[in-house]
Amino acid sequence: MAVRMRLKRMGAKKAPFYRIVVADSRSPRDGKFIEQVGYYDPTKEPAEIKVDEEIAKKWLSTGAQPSETVKKLLKIAGVTE
Repeated sequence: MAVRMRLKRMGAKKAPFYRIVVADSRSPRDGKFIEQVGYYDPTKEPAEIKVDEEIAKKWLSTGAQPSETVKKLLKIAGVTE
């Protein structure tokens, strides 16, 4: 099973809000996920990013591959270099 860290879109139309989740790579974008790691709210000024570092590092060490966007968000949040 290939595990990925990616964004799950939530919120209203024209007001997106994203959860950073760990999911099977075969599941749909807004479908079933294994665990929620944090959230990202681009509508606020400045954009709000909250990540549970302990859980994120655990999943990265077990082999979860972050998407490009999640990789950038983890770098901004200070979880990875």
